[in-house]
Amino acid sequence: MWFRFGDVLSLASLALVLVGVTAISQKRQQVDEDAELVALKYVNELEQEVLTRNNEATEASWAYESDINEENLKLRNEVQTRNANYFKEIARELRKFDYSSFKDEVLKRKIEKMTQLGYAALPEEKFTQLLDSISGMSENYATVKVCDYKIREKCDLSLEPELTEILATSRDPEELKYYWVQWYDKAGTPTRKDFDSYVALNGEAARLNNFTSGAEAWLDAYEDETFEAQVDAAIEEIRPLYEQIHAYVRHQLRERYGDAVVPEKGPIPMHLLGNMWAQTWDNVADITTPFPKSRQLDVTDEMVTQGYDSLKMFHMGDEFFVSLNMTKLPQTFWEKSILEKPTDGRELVCHASAWDFYKTDDVRIKQCTRVTMEDFFTVHHELGHIQYFLQYQHQPSVFREGANPGFHEAVGDVLSLSVSTPKHLERIGLLKDFVLDDDAKVNQFYRAGLGKLVFLPFAYTIDKYRWGIFRGEIKPDEYNCKFWEMRTKFSGIEPPVVRSEQDFDAPAKYHVSADVEYLRYLVSYIVQFQFHRSACELAGEYVKGDPEKTVNNCDIYQSVNAGNTIKEMLAMGSSKPWPDAMEVLTGQRKMSADALLEYFQPLYDWLVVENKRLGAYVGWELSDKCKSK
Repeated sequence: MWFRFGDVLSLASLALVLVGVTAISQKRQQVDEDAELVALKYVNELEQEVLTRNNEATEASWAYESDINEENLKLRNEVQTRNANYFKEIARELRKFDYSSFKDEVLKRKIEKMTQLGYAALPEEKFTQLLDSISGMSENYATVKVCDYKIREKCDLSLEPELTEILATSRDPEELKYYWVQWYDKAGTPTRKDFDSYVALNGEAARLNNFTSGAEAWLDAYEDETFEAQVDAAIEEIRPLYEQIHAYVRHQLRERYGDAVVPEKGPIPMHLLGNMWAQTWDNVADITTPFPKSRQLDVTDEMVTQGYDSLKMFHMGDEFFVSLNMTKLPQTFWEKSILEKPTDGRELVCHASAWDFYKTDDVRIKQCTRVTMEDFFTVHHELGHIQYFLQYQHQPSVFREGANPGFHEAVGDVLSLSVSTPKHLERIGLLKDFVLDDDAKVNQFYRAGLGKLVFLPFAYTIDKYRWGIFRGEIKPDEYNCKFWEMRTKFSGIEPPVVRSEQDFDAPAKYHVSADVEYLRYLVSYIVQFQFHRSACELAGEYVKGDPEKTVNNCDIYQSVNAGNTIKEMLAMGSSKPWPDAMEVLTGQRKMSADALLEYFQPLYDWLVVENKRLGAYVGWELSDKCKSK
């Protein structure tokens, strides 16, 4: 209401109006404050029930993934359906509050998280249908058996450990091609009907949560509208380095297998790269390494000689965290975890995973551990998840998660970057008389590149592909060829045989079949180097510009200073936006590939010179290994 000098209102009348406005304002403020108190009381009263329900759901999922059968599947789905209905009712009540006006920022953040229902927003019948679709895909994945290459009537080979071992060690292109085709035909193609149902229901759930598609729903976890652009930029940043290592590996494989198997300028046939999905190439390090006469960094044989088993590997990992002043694994971890593949005949999901059961100190790992150097590093990675659980278990249930999905994956890998150095492997007695000369350094960086660097475009493709499907940009009649088009575009690989739209290959990767968002792994592989560089600086192991204290020769083992700062970041859970958590350790608030590129700079410098010397073609031509008809 506005007044001018010419208005016919006495000063007394004006005073009465102002008093009235003030009274209304005060009353409205009181109402807002009362509503905020009611909301706070309501949210606090929910806490124990939410923890109980989360525990019940996790127990049911653990039971099913540890023993895949119809009864356990039914029980898991029943629990998830009950919880979906419960959390839907909670969200409905919380949405009655105008919580955007609340002064308590912690309460606002809790309510914002609790009103995002995910798939639980679906009507019960459709929610059950979605669970059935995902279960159908993941169960198919977990139970695939393929036939032996030499004894075709012997059809009992599983992905873990048999196929994984064969892909890693065989150097027979025909055998590798055979197993590749067997796996993709059985793990991918049969899931098409379930996948179609899943995509439709994923989109419906996203819209019920006010997102335009499932892609936006997944990206929302990163709390930054520019995050997809940050990811695109990071992939472009690392592309020159990736193209150099790709060119070198392709040249080395051509030397071994010949032009008829490996083209000079084309994509690399992926079955030759030591991994079913060509997501990492470290299993071909032995046949492509720059300096084969220099001693290779592989302590698997020494682990076997020293009598390592799964328990010893996990105890070693636990001791690493304790050396940083972090939390020792609780006794219940050892009592309840599954650290080796059971021998009682049951089917289970062997994919390594860490679990938080929403009770004090109830944390577990399920892993079919093998005594290898690779699994030794995986142990540290999974224990990183466990350490995150333990550090934020004091937080309210809604904040008991990583600052963003990629943080959880990054934490264990930060430790692996230290554990995998010759310096650390010597300290724990697994590496003896190892001289890290210039040749050995190149081999070390090269092997790290085959594990870390080549993973990035793979991880990028897995979700870029699914975002395209969720957004309707990739149509059902082009699902398979678009997948291979993207894998070729970003990774420079191709399938060993011609595929078509009669095939469906993306669900032959666990995370696609199991509906696990994959951007977290890409984010992890980038931010872990930011974390690592800062932790090394805190440990006195890294000084910028000092050739003796580099980010790629750092071991933070026994550094309480580094450990305490990492703990401070982990303890926040998701109580603050992820840039706040990152800033605690790194002083940075954006994801950047600069630390990764600094780590691999010696490798890049060597590859540029070596590829020119070899005449290796850098880049790749398009693939013709998928036909639309």
